Amino acid sequence: MNNIPNTFPRFQLELPSWIKGFLQQQPRAFPSLEARMNLVTTLSQLNIEHGTGGPFGAGVFRTDTFELVAPGANLVLSSQSSLAHAEIVAIMMAQRTRGVHDLGGKGLPPHELVTSCEPCAMCLGAICWSGVRHLVCGARGSDAEAIGFDEGPKPPNWIEALEQRGISVTADVGRENATQILNNYVEQGGEVYNSRQGSMDTSR
Repeated sequence: MNNIPNTFPRFQLELPSWIKGFLQQQPRAFPSLEARMNLVTTLSQLNIEHGTGGPFGAGVFRTDTFELVAPGANLVLSSQSSLAHAEIVAIMMAQRTRGVHDLGGKGLPPHELVTSCEPCAMCLGAICWSGVRHLVCGARGSDAEAIGFDEGPKPPNWIEALEQRGISVTADVGRENATQILNNYVEQGGEVYNSRQGSMDTSR
């Protein structure tokens, strides 16, 4: 007789309720990189203030009209899943919104992922398969590591690796503000929720 359960819990990922009200107050399009980054860093700040997750925000945008397709916020703690990083949440929501698994598929407009911090090792892999054609980052991975998070085994040439796959990268957009939000999170007692390998914290 084994101990394997007959049923397993259903996993359903939902955006926090406050995001809808916030987005209703925003413009339809975000023409500049700075405007798009400001949106996702504001998501990261509000995520902290509402107690719904960590200090990371993201969004998938069309690059022809600069409209937001789907937002994302870090939901690791609220969802009890280490997979629920802001980038992955935004990609999943955008794919469900489009009704596809590939945002770069035939007949679709080009898409861009804007994230308040460079992707960790897990999110880097997700970006490769997402279909987005451009990545915009705010804070650097080293900024996240400085407050206790770890980016995982990400190759040092990750930007070149993405570009070889046809995914262009723009880094350091609004880095100072994005980094300040990370620092504020820790200063205000925010939980740095790393997994552990021995005594080493290894996952954002």
